[in-house]
Amino acid sequence: MSFRALLAFLVILSVASGLSVASERMVVQHSRQSAPAGFVSQGAAPATETLNIRLALASNNLAGLQQKLVSVSTPGSSEFRQWLSKDEVTSYVQPSAETVAAFNTWASANGILPGATSPHGDWVSISVPVSKANTLFAAKFEVFTHPDIKSNLVRTLSVSLPSELVGHVDVIHPSTDFVHTSPRVASIQTHKGRPPPTKSCDTSVGSGRITPACLQDLYGIPSTPATQRNNSLVVTGFSNIFAETADLSSFLKQFRPDIPSNTTFSLLSVDNGENPQGAGDGGGEANLDIQYTLGIATGVPIQFLSAGVHNATFEDFVQDALDTITFLQGAEDPPTVVSISYGSREEDFGQAFATKICDALQGLTARGVSVLAASGDEGARGATVNPNATDPCLQNNFLPEFPAACTWVTAVGATVGIPEKAANFSGGGFSVFFPTPDYQKTAVSGFLHALPQNFSGTFNKTGRAIPDVAMQGVNYEIVNNNVTMAVTGTSASTPAFASIIALINDRLIAAGKPVLGFLNPFLYASQSAFTDITVGHNSGLVCPASTPAFDATTGWDPLSGVGTPLFDKLLAAAFKA
Repeated sequence: MSFRALLAFLVILSVASGLSVASERMVVQHSRQSAPAGFVSQGAAPATETLNIRLALASNNLAGLQQKLVSVSTPGSSEFRQWLSKDEVTSYVQPSAETVAAFNTWASANGILPGATSPHGDWVSISVPVSKANTLFAAKFEVFTHPDIKSNLVRTLSVSLPSELVGHVDVIHPSTDFVHTSPRVASIQTHKGRPPPTKSCDTSVGSGRITPACLQDLYGIPSTPATQRNNSLVVTGFSNIFAETADLSSFLKQFRPDIPSNTTFSLLSVDNGENPQGAGDGGGEANLDIQYTLGIATGVPIQFLSAGVHNATFEDFVQDALDTITFLQGAEDPPTVVSISYGSREEDFGQAFATKICDALQGLTARGVSVLAASGDEGARGATVNPNATDPCLQNNFLPEFPAACTWVTAVGATVGIPEKAANFSGGGFSVFFPTPDYQKTAVSGFLHALPQNFSGTFNKTGRAIPDVAMQGVNYEIVNNNVTMAVTGTSASTPAFASIIALINDRLIAAGKPVLGFLNPFLYASQSAFTDITVGHNSGLVCPASTPAFDATTGWDPLSGVGTPLFDKLLAAAFKA
């Protein structure tokens, strides 16, 4: 028997027996000592349960994409706002021929037929029983529960790769990421269908409420309808939280009577995402986001992107978020603005997975898409609070949330009152995974220089800093399941700021100019278009005001970023840049 025939026989034999002829030397890819606080193992995952596994293949030239994105997004560059096409992004992001060959050889040897799950070919999927996944990746998949999650998670504390795939596969999912998402709404106060007690826009007074008219007056946002139909704003929806057309109609009647009450949004679906319209199906977060984008970005086409299967057995925010990004990447004409009011602890994603998602967002913003994310509602320390700690307010290791901490996202914090001050819950801090980008080094160094020498908080002074900007975030009037109520959070600030960007894009398109795209270099170069917020202390909603946290100050700070926008000045800066 020839060597080639012998090798073919061994491959067939190994597939039949469920074993691999790949190298027996396994290299740990991701691991953690234990699951994060709140997650409890219910034992080994059923051996015959099918796992749909995503593998991220190494891209061929992410450094080149980053260099290009910096050039096209930096004011003064000869390439400023010359956004890339989908094919141009693919040329940087797609895996090399060597990586594809290495992966396909491994898959074939193990009897696996992979499928592509991203337009750039950098994500592939395989479906295997848990027993085979344990063998392939030297793992021990278990079922975990969490009190804040309705469904279960299948995860492992360690996952490995055969040596021949090291350097070719960046991430395996699901594996060691323990992410549970929640909308960033901090509180809900119900008016039981009655009108609010006052029409004051000053939310530092308990009866004060924010409406579209308040935001228009405070920030100079025009009510003139947008005119360009090739401009769109996408609101992302996760965790089975849905936007109701009946609630939207009621909201418009109450708070934007100049807009026809039958004005609505279009629906996009990822991972069989739904948007049921039955009684009680409305979700406060989705209704907030839809009502304030339609209520502020007058005339801009709004799309609600619903991700994830309703009543799914296994809830997977990471997969839904990734599939949302790749869905948008695959669009020939992607939206110009994306608003994300969801997130989780940066550390729970793990560096490898957070980096891969951030890389995907980099490719999306390179196409001229502005991505905005809420900075979180737990102040400086919320991302690291252990719910089992005796006194979580004594934990002074400050970490931000993700995806807000991604370099290519514009993170939005919250303010309160007139005159504005930073809200005590406004999430802010410094990433452990991502370094301080050039566009914010000068602004952040000013804050660090002014920080007291005896500051008791611990954080990564060389990390990407958030938020970048802020807007009002307290007591937004919404209608949810036919009830008028007030909601609070950076998830209110985010769609409001996204609406401003969408309106500016409308004016740019009408003038034959490129859209704003990746915002941050432009925003930091246009700080005169913002009101500097110099008062505030983000100790959070549950900790005493005296608890160590960050303080707002002159210039950038990790509560309000560079400040709150002035529409006319930001519009002028957009045309001048």
